[in-house]
Amino acid sequence: MHVTTTILALMLSSTPVHTTGAEQPIAASVRDAAAAAIGCLAPEMATRGPVEVVVSIPQQRAYVYRSGILIGYTTVSTGRPGHRTPTGRFEILEKRREHYSNLYNNAPMPFMQRLTWGGIALHAGHIPGTPASHGCVRLPLEFSRLLFGVTQVGATVHIIDASPTADTALATARGEQQPVPAPSPVASPAPVVVAAAS
Repeated sequence: MHVTTTILALMLSSTPVHTTGAEQPIAASVRDAAAAAIGCLAPEMATRGPVEVVVSIPQQRAYVYRSGILIGYTTVSTGRPGHRTPTGRFEILEKRREHYSNLYNNAPMPFMQRLTWGGIALHAGHIPGTPASHGCVRLPLEFSRLLFGVTQVGATVHIIDASPTADTALATARGEQQPVPAPSPVASPAPVVVAAAS
């Protein structure tokens, strides 16, 4: 059994299942597990239709959908300060299993999927838990390899500056609903003083 299938099977075995019509069942925990510092891609959850990727810069997370059905998620590393990853809707322009940066000392970029001709791509790389790239979207190596296998040139990648859930990421990226703003510090409420009755 494939590793991602095993992970999803474990998740499915202990949680309620959501269905919305003809798609395969998706476990609530698949959506919720996206908060963990791991990734999972199970293309067999939806075997036909276009693949779309949504990258959330504030969350440092990517969600993968096929025909609108969540089939994967992973942690990512986007551009560090001074090398911000651009937001917007991109199409995969080119794919190369083995690629080396023309801009940054011939750095390896395994499973490169080019998003712009100016040097922005999805590719395997170090994921420190914070934005650390020169603008690309770094993915864990195994996830990058699996994603490379399910995408085609022309597939859509949305890079957003919002913090959606796995349930809302695709709609948010498509502009079908209001994005969830990134969490901001909340001031503590002033203490309430209640006078005792005399």
